[in-house]
Amino acid sequence: MDKHELDDIVITQKKEKLQRPKMYRVYLHNDDYTLQEFVEFVLQEVFFKSYEEARKIMLEAHMKGISIVGIYTYEVANDGIQQVEIYAEKLGYPLLCTMEEIDI
Repeated sequence: MDKHELDDIVITQKKEKLQRPKMYRVYLHNDDYTLQEFVEFVLQEVFFKSYEEARKIMLEAHMKGISIVGIYTYEVANDGIQQVEIYAEKLGYPLLCTMEEIDI
């Protein structure tokens, strides 16, 4: 094909609209058995919180019964919650994190 033949060709592409992923809020629940230092450690290791952020989240859960860890895609939220459960189970703690879908 030469250049003139290419000029006559019309290429149509269907543009697919990308959808934002659904987002989920992760909650940390207080209990009377899990050590505060362990909660801080888990928040830092699993959800990559700074020490200050982890301490603030842990103290809020301690005082109010529940605290928001963050907002993540389903995969990140679910994987994080599973990792928390694994860490807690290994040490015999009942530490609980849950998630709920949110509208953005």
